[in-house]
Amino acid sequence: MSGTKAALNAFIAEDEPPARERLVGALGRVAPEVVVVGQADSVKGTQAWLASHAAPDLLLLDIQLADGLSLELFKDGALALPTIFTTAYDRFAIDAFQALAIDYLLKPVNEDALAQALGKVQRLRRSFGADVVASLMLQLQPHPGLHLGPQLGPRLGPHSGSLLAPPWRQRLVGRKGAQFHALPVERVAYVVSLDKLAFAVDEAGERYLLDTPLAELEAELDPSQFFRANRQLLVAARAVVRFGPVGKGRLKVELQPAMTGDVVVSQERAAAFKAWLGG
Repeated sequence: MSGTKAALNAFIAEDEPPARERLVGALGRVAPEVVVVGQADSVKGTQAWLASHAAPDLLLLDIQLADGLSLELFKDGALALPTIFTTAYDRFAIDAFQALAIDYLLKPVNEDALAQALGKVQRLRRSFGADVVASLMLQLQPHPGLHLGPQLGPRLGPHSGSLLAPPWRQRLVGRKGAQFHALPVERVAYVVSLDKLAFAVDEAGERYLLDTPLAELEAELDPSQFFRANRQLLVAARAVVRFGPVGKGRLKVELQPAMTGDVVVSQERAAAFKAWLGG
């Protein structure tokens, strides 16, 4: 990301002081633009702080707090703020995504994964403006018959509260040789970053050079259909053939068309990947 990152006011809820200190330290290293404006160790403490202070830009919540689950804060649409959940367990992943999580990080929190999650928050702010992020999250509360992607859900128009249709990029422009091709997104199996260049690979295994970096494409493609498997790969659900454990909580993924070398999802991203693929 180029330029100065916008300041983010963050609130942390974590009932283990050592874990809270590690998270604050990690934020200082990977995201000095984040200012921790409040902390709590319980659901009630979080509710009390939020009721008496201006809304922060971001919540970082441990799921299991001293007096219950932080997911309780989101019941009945009572709270709608960009949230990164942290936990020692992966069984709450689907519940977290239903609470409109920006990301879901397993402890011990990996600093690269934390930086990626904060990058998503910054992309939201750049796309919609810092003053409408809360409005965006409110509009994304689940409605009957509306399917939300596991990370962002459908987009909103920049000047109204209505849903756009279609909400995500429908085509990519890629270069093959001297020719440019309009590539429908439904034909894209995955986007891979090689030597800082992004390539779209279609269902036939043809590769096209893109002008848009992988990080930007992640914010522009429907997150119910595309998942950032690792730093180099943004994969479409239709391209996943099978996956399985490969040790240390990681997942090895088989894609069609196949990639050269192993495709591995880290321990920190494994729960989110399984929840995403399960729809």
